[in-house]
Amino acid sequence: MLTDQQLKLLKIYDEGLALYKERKWSAARDKFLEALQALPEDGPSRLYVERCEAYMKDPPGADWDGVFVMKTK
Repeated sequence: MLTDQQLKLLKIYDEGLALYKERKWSAARDKFLEALQALPEDGPSRLYVERCEAYMKDPPGADWDGVFVMKTK
């Protein structure tokens, strides 16, 4: 059974993921940061904050299919 905190995290995370897929990097990052306030140890939200910030600096091309391509190891 999920706790209220986990349910809140999932709702916010889903909103962030939808914004991410729409290429709304800043709004998506804000949602993932909000998710981290609900559950600070959430690894996926932290990862998507980093990806949003990377895409805000260097957006993917028009043919982006939602896949994050690492440029360094």
